[in-house]
Amino acid sequence: MEKIAVIPAYEPNETLIALLKELFAAGFSSVVVNDGSGGAFAGIFAEAGAFAAVLTHEVNKGKGRAMKTAFSYISDRFDSASVVVTLDSDGQHCVEDAERVCAEAAAHRDCIVLGCRAFDKNVPLRSRVGNTITRLVYRLCTGSKLRDTQTGLRAFGFDMLPFFMSVPGERYEYEMNVLMHCTEKKIPIREIDIRTIYHDNNSGSHFKTVSDAFLIYRDIFKFAASSLLSFFVDYALFAVFSLLYSSFGAAGVPMSNVSARVISATFNFFINRRFVFNSKESILRTGAQYFALAALILLGNTIVLSLLVNTLGLNRFLAKIITECMFFTISWLIQRLIIFRRRQNAG
Repeated sequence: MEKIAVIPAYEPNETLIALLKELFAAGFSSVVVNDGSGGAFAGIFAEAGAFAAVLTHEVNKGKGRAMKTAFSYISDRFDSASVVVTLDSDGQHCVEDAERVCAEAAAHRDCIVLGCRAFDKNVPLRSRVGNTITRLVYRLCTGSKLRDTQTGLRAFGFDMLPFFMSVPGERYEYEMNVLMHCTEKKIPIREIDIRTIYHDNNSGSHFKTVSDAFLIYRDIFKFAASSLLSFFVDYALFAVFSLLYSSFGAAGVPMSNVSARVISATFNFFINRRFVFNSKESILRTGAQYFALAALILLGNTIVLSLLVNTLGLNRFLAKIITECMFFTISWLIQRLIIFRRRQNAG
């Protein structure tokens, strides 16, 4: 079994050379991708060439694209008995742990193996907060639980390379997308504990907190924005219909809710299909599924709203806000995992 280490590198320091020397001594074949670091770092990559194949992007294309460049190179030059492991260039991963995740991947070739860090008080706050958020987003989106969604130490068998090259994403969002697509394609994910290493409070990381976080959470942000916009439409219509149906007494609340929801649901479907999930599936199929979901949510929504207003005596407008918040997560999960689920070929 040949062990192949993939290291995307942007403006690295001597830590990269130390890592490559250790990998070389441990019998790894390494592939480093210079992701547009510029002439100031030519010396580092020249030195790296003694211990690894060095591929170069003339301009920075992002971590995801750098990995795909390496995967394409490996698929053309190595055989199916190989195991691939990805590492970060900043020294966060030790070679012993790389060997352990490779051994696990070799024993379970239908899986992706994650090296999971312990997020204790010694981990920089930014990393702890970031991983907590991505774990929550991943669980909301997939219904599955992982301990470390941001780890860069991942191993898998050679035969999984076509899948990894097919996953969308060019920058930091790529690694999160891999986990999402593993769930969609029923690819098992295994986790093993690794050492937690940070140098100088992780100052070597090129992760841009705001812009790169947006890429990682983009789908759920877009869904939230779409839902918020549709809520405003629904809420405004609910207020109008409440006035129109005020003479119907208690029945006016469900009548107003149903009338407003039919219009706002139609609006929300087209926004979600086109801009949130970018679905290419049949509009008839997705439409039928969406409006079946909308009908079920409307039923539950109306029952809860009527209960809050007519039984518990809450203000109808406050009750409307509470009810919408309750059904937000249910709607997101069903649309993300079933209705607008991405269907892509792994090869």
